[in-house]
Amino acid sequence: QVQLVESGGGLVQAGGSLRLSCVASGIIFNINAMGWYRQAPGMERELVAAITSSGRTNYADSVKGRFTISRDNAKRTVYLQMNSLKPEDTAVYYCNAQPPGARGYWGQGTQVTVSS
Repeated sequence: QVQLVESGGGLVQAGGSLRLSCVASGIIFNINAMGWYRQAPGMERELVAAITSSGRTNYADSVKGRFTISRDNAKRTVYLQMNSLKPEDTAVYYCNAQPPGARGYWGQGTQVTVSS
């Protein structure tokens, strides 16, 4: 059974930082591309950042220079370091695991709220 468990969300003031973590089980972690998505109320889910199995990263333009995605294969964990947070970063953040050639998996989401 595949499980992706996110943690690290919360309430923070604008300009602050948070680090999200996602621990995976039930998958061969190191061959999966991993990603963080977010969904604000009334909006579609959007990609925030992704990291391939080889460590290549990709970011949404809105978070470049502020967010950093990383992975620790030994801990089966992907991280999202979020700095200089803005109120428009407020959303539910979801972890995604994408095995090669197969459907992806989602976590349950963690709420991030940035107050102005």
